[in-house]
Amino acid sequence: MSDVPTPSSPCLGHASVCVASGCELGEGPGWDAERSELRWLNILAGELHRAGPAGLDHRVTPLDRRTSYAALTEDGDYLLVAENRLSRFDPQSGESAAFLPFEDDNPVTRSNDARVDTHGSLWLSTMGLGAEKGAGSLYRLHRGELTCLRQRLTIPNALCFSADGKYAYFSDTATGWVMRWALDAEGFPQRSREGAFIEPEPWADLRHAGGGPDGAVMDAEGCIWIALWGAGRVARLNPKGEEVAHVSLPASQPSCPVFGGPGLTTLYVTTAREGMADPQPHDGDLFAIDLADHLPGCHGAAEPALRLG
Repeated sequence: MSDVPTPSSPCLGHASVCVASGCELGEGPGWDAERSELRWLNILAGELHRAGPAGLDHRVTPLDRRTSYAALTEDGDYLLVAENRLSRFDPQSGESAAFLPFEDDNPVTRSNDARVDTHGSLWLSTMGLGAEKGAGSLYRLHRGELTCLRQRLTIPNALCFSADGKYAYFSDTATGWVMRWALDAEGFPQRSREGAFIEPEPWADLRHAGGGPDGAVMDAEGCIWIALWGAGRVARLNPKGEEVAHVSLPASQPSCPVFGGPGLTTLYVTTAREGMADPQPHDGDLFAIDLADHLPGCHGAAEPALRLG
């Protein structure tokens, strides 16, 4: 942490431990408003974690494979994004059923970042098991049909969407850039006259932010909150891609933020201890900070439910 450059943006506050989950690779947090609970994954251990907004009633459900996201569907169950397949999961019974294969013919990849867009469709990604260069891809699951949007990515991350549905944002963490992709009326990347997807444009340069751009979430004001892996902080980027504020954590590897709790004013952040020779006590825990106390008026946007049909 001492070697990380001092950020120029103001620090809004320090997130504290909400759940001492000790995940090797905590990821994919989501807020379930109806059940008033947070869910997140420990990818490498194949675990689904759930807890109340204050971190109480923490439960861990073992899964049968490395899983990176649990998308809440319109039916109230989860679609699990995992290596080799997508599955429907009943959060009450714990039973799961295969839904679609997902790079089941590629033994060197696993699932990574995912998030539901404003159309109720799921963007999801893969990466190499050893973060092999160019092994990852980006997909969109729209009404039950899976489309590959982009290949030859290394660590696809930072998936989030503008409230008007006109733009998708993503990062290949290894590049240090966040990209912005113009979308059509159905939420797919716009196409050229020849039918190919038009290239995304560079939007935010985070090469000197002190850490790699990881998971991200959009707030109700159109600003993106992005975890900076290795920097121990989550940065807030304005609609121009400029860092305007940040939240710090006593864990150097934040992986993904999400808004939840009453009024969606609490920012929850998953962290990881993956690859650490000497992890500190709170590396891998779930952190939280109530932004109502630090940035009045700031809150998240409601998380869309996934439409599968």
